[in-house]
Amino acid sequence: MPGPTAADRARALWHARRGMRELDLLLLPFVRDQAARLDAVGFAALERLLERPDEVLLEWLMGRQLPTDPDLERLVQRIRAAVPA
Repeated sequence: MPGPTAADRARALWHARRGMRELDLLLLPFVRDQAARLDAVGFAALERLLERPDEVLLEWLMGRQLPTDPDLERLVQRIRAAVPA
């Protein structure tokens, strides 16, 4: 299966702009720099992730909770691993 198109990535980048500083710092760089490397399953997980409310995303990305969906959990771990130390 092919990966996301340029239009798909642009739409995801737009949806990654949350207006909450913490989420913007975590999501925007990942979507900008890594979305093109996701396969179809990973990109579908990203689209589902971006549909979640800010409060849920923050809990997941800060490691206080994990999603129950295995694809979302893998993606959250990948986003967290991409954050510079």
